[in-house]
Amino acid sequence: MTSFRKSTLEIALGIRALAVSIVAALAGAWAVPALAQQQVPVFSWDPTVGWIGMGEFRPVPGKVPPVTNDPKHPYVPNGRGGQPTYRIADLSNPNLKPWVKERMKKDNDEVLAGKIAFTPSQSCVPSGVPGFLALGGNNNPTWFLQTPKEVRIMRDADAQVRRVSLNVPHSASPKPSWYGESVGHYEGDTLVIDTIGLNSKTFVDAYRTPHTEKLHVVERFKLSADGKMLEALVRIEDPDTFNEPLNMRRRWNKVPNPLLEMVCAENNGDHFGKNLFPVPQADRPDF
Repeated sequence: MTSFRKSTLEIALGIRALAVSIVAALAGAWAVPALAQQQVPVFSWDPTVGWIGMGEFRPVPGKVPPVTNDPKHPYVPNGRGGQPTYRIADLSNPNLKPWVKERMKKDNDEVLAGKIAFTPSQSCVPSGVPGFLALGGNNNPTWFLQTPKEVRIMRDADAQVRRVSLNVPHSASPKPSWYGESVGHYEGDTLVIDTIGLNSKTFVDAYRTPHTEKLHVVERFKLSADGKMLEALVRIEDPDTFNEPLNMRRRWNKVPNPLLEMVCAENNGDHFGKNLFPVPQADRPDF
């Protein structure tokens, strides 16, 4: 039994090392030289280094602030030595349309009554834009694979991938989808991503703020001077959801962590018989 476990561990470590070496070879031989010729910022030149999120969406000075936690129900994350709680949105934010507050109040009330406040990672569904940026940090970094024609933003925790076409216009009328249609370009040291065509099945943030298919998101990614921090300034327009365009920012720290694949929905059992975590099933289409 001991030798079997040892062999299994050696095989797993070998597969992990092979995956890292393959991605490293692709990144080193494909993306970096081409990007260097264009003189654009390189966010993930090394596939063994990723970006861990720092906190939540933060306000941009002088701009309408994002939704935050209700001070009457403090949010306690995991690993803080106390009983973890779910986020409860502060509905006093004046930028929310009445129907948004009504829906979020119903959700808040259900969570306070004992409902599980699902996140995209928990239920293995796409997080959308800008929900992808709101995904928790923990040990699940984000990577950028940059080529002259496309940028892919990847997260190994639940195999979510965003695809951004560079230097092309939007389609005339893109069909709404989970990640919409993202087109991008570089403005000096900044990657600018413009996304439309998003369906209404996702949330804007970690507070489960809904939106309509009119959602339009512009993200501006930029490295810090020392290259150890990444920041995205995000502008959100949805006239049916917000009274004014919403502006917020998100930051990540660079960390050593290899890019590995993780299957989100594999072998998740419903041990309580209450469908607590409704993950996708292979016997029917979910998306």
